[in-house]
Amino acid sequence: MGFEPPQRLVRALGEMYGDGAAAEWLDRLPTLTEQAIDAAGPDLTVQRVAAPGGRSALVLLVRRADGTPAALKIAPPRAEPEQERAALAHWNGWGAVKLLDAPATDASGALLLERLHHEVSLRSLPEAKALLEAAGTVRRLWVEPPAGHPFETVGERTGRQTEGMLAAAAADPELAPLVDAALAARTELIEGSPELLLLHGNFRQSKVLSGERAPWLTVGPEPLVGERAYDLARLVRDRVEDLIASPGGPVTARRRVKKLAESLEVEQARLHGWTLFRAVESGTRALAEGRRQMGEVNLEFAGWL
Repeated sequence: MGFEPPQRLVRALGEMYGDGAAAEWLDRLPTLTEQAIDAAGPDLTVQRVAAPGGRSALVLLVRRADGTPAALKIAPPRAEPEQERAALAHWNGWGAVKLLDAPATDASGALLLERLHHEVSLRSLPEAKALLEAAGTVRRLWVEPPAGHPFETVGERTGRQTEGMLAAAAADPELAPLVDAALAARTELIEGSPELLLLHGNFRQSKVLSGERAPWLTVGPEPLVGERAYDLARLVRDRVEDLIASPGGPVTARRRVKKLAESLEVEQARLHGWTLFRAVESGTRALAEGRRQMGEVNLEFAGWL
């Protein structure tokens, strides 16, 4: 199959996995795509590549044999598509895009999903309306995980992330106070974690797309189990570039924490702590990946907290 993966995807894979690993997977992508199409069933018609697409996977817009529009998502193994499959299967369309295929049997690990309007996310709405819709969507995802689930916990994931944060502080001592504060917050939050629910893991406005079956549905989970405040923390930082450019940014950020905590009945102090940790982790990781502007923006946001 002849096609060019979107440049946004090519750049993002290089940043996340390194140019060598990204190039190796991209070289295999035509073969993986053929395998995914064959596994998805007979008479699947490929229409086009969704562009500019996301930063973690190739998405093909397709039609099934009965004419139903669908999306075929092909992600690198390091993106753990089987974890995404397990979460989507458990939600079964409740607040999230619906999984259309059976468990994967081919090497591509592709996901056949219901077709959403990939070009229309909550970021197309005014900020206040977007946050309201986001809150209503994410609360549907917070359910008991399936028995014997394969998902890591918030403690496990954030524990792995501390290594990169400590490395960033060692490389730049000016980051040490922020990193220390974030790690101290994590320690306190993990010790008193109140619940173990299935979480999206990377929930933000751009991960909520317009649909036909429901007005808004979530895509792209990086699932794990833990408390709701962790899942909500990434949403607090949405449109962070706009906040940084605004003279009232610090006040707006703290107001968001309070408003989201109250609207979703999450303890405000816990949401504040996880927002701090996730902002510092994202900022230090962006710096390590060479995305300096994004790293500095996230760390400035963390400083407000």
